[in-house]
Amino acid sequence: MGFSRSVVICFGLLGTLAAARTNCAAQLGVLEGHLNIASLKEVELANDNGPRVPSKAYPQNYAEYPLIILNKEDQKEIARATADDQGNYRVSLPPGDYILDVKGRGPGHVRAKPKPFTILPNQTKRVDMAIDTGIR
Repeated sequence: MGFSRSVVICFGLLGTLAAARTNCAAQLGVLEGHLNIASLKEVELANDNGPRVPSKAYPQNYAEYPLIILNKEDQKEIARATADDQGNYRVSLPPGDYILDVKGRGPGHVRAKPKPFTILPNQTKRVDMAIDTGIR
């Protein structure tokens, strides 16, 4: 086999691999949603008219509560997503059945209801997650 034929075979193989990679990327789906962090801890806010007013609003640090994506069949972690400053997240996944859960690293005990979902090729699935930090 001559040099030029080897080069053609090599480039042909690279083209096939690139096409396979492009085809694989085209088959991914997207999981997106919003993380809502709830707490029963009351924070006192100043009121312009005088007394301090209790409120349940307080700044959130979404990075303390990474979302984990588990394979539904054997519940092994396959991906993580961290919500942005507004609580929104987005991650690409191959088609399949999954469970969305939260892994809390923040203060207190984190409670959340795991949510099953299915990713289809070239489609976006929205799954919002609410957690209770247990902070009182």
